[in-house]
Amino acid sequence: MAQGKSRSRKSSGGRRYGRKAAEKVEKAMHERKHGTLRSGRSGKKVTSRKQAIAIGLSQARRAGGKVPRKSSSRGRSRKSS
Repeated sequence: MAQGKSRSRKSSGGRRYGRKAAEKVEKAMHERKHGTLRSGRSGKKVTSRKQAIAIGLSQARRAGGKVPRKSSSRGRSRKSS
């Protein structure tokens, strides 16, 4: 009696980020590489890879793309030992 492996998945599948998100992040990374990407409020040049991705995702959110909500670390109580 050979039984097939049962795979349990945490999510139901599908894309987590939409195509618009990928395009915006790609554009932000391209601008960062060329040194033309600027942060919003201060207008300083962005050199960080993580910051470039965050800017791209933020732009995608504003444009109505499929992007998961920001994870907020605030408000979570940490266990003190």
